Amino acid sequence: MNAKYIRVSTNNQNTDRQEKTNADKVYIDRISGIIAFNERPQAKKLINDIMKGIINEVEIHSIDRLGRNHYDIATTLKFLEDNQVNVIISNLGISSTMNGKKNPIFSLIANILGVLSEQERENLRERQMEGIQIAKLKGVYKGRTNGSTESNEDFLKKYKSVIKDLNKEKYSLREVAKLNSVSLATVQKVKKSIQ
Repeated sequence: MNAKYIRVSTNNQNTDRQEKTNADKVYIDRISGIIAFNERPQAKKLINDIMKGIINEVEIHSIDRLGRNHYDIATTLKFLEDNQVNVIISNLGISSTMNGKKNPIFSLIANILGVLSEQERENLRERQMEGIQIAKLKGVYKGRTNGSTESNEDFLKKYKSVIKDLNKEKYSLREVAKLNSVSLATVQKVKKSIQ
């Protein structure tokens, strides 16, 4: 059976661009790429299905969907290879196997793109910090001041789906956390705030 793994960083991001697929099964994580692949809710399900022998091919839109650090990407690809799972990177049209044999070009390209993905993340963080420093020098920095708090109303606006799942009363707090890709502490704080 073939699968498609999709990851977006936030609940606000659209998965449509990545969802065009003929896969038998689709796994969608709404979680940061810095979270290790094997710690993501849907990735865990994918890993479990691979271990059971259900999935033998995984399609991803681009290599950075697996992660934003080279080590995690390499570890994930090694796991997939060790379990005889063919990996397809759809934006490149490349596959980890060709005619049933390991594709050496795939390994080379995946390795290079993994390093570039990590570098892109570092560059983004660096530019963000530079922008903050410039804004501070100009006196226009709008970051939260130390000790300030977010209003209860603003906090709850960010977690409408958590509130919706809590109101259903059919999920445990841990299940609500998993469904919404948030921490258990966040779910507990939301529950306390709406009571």
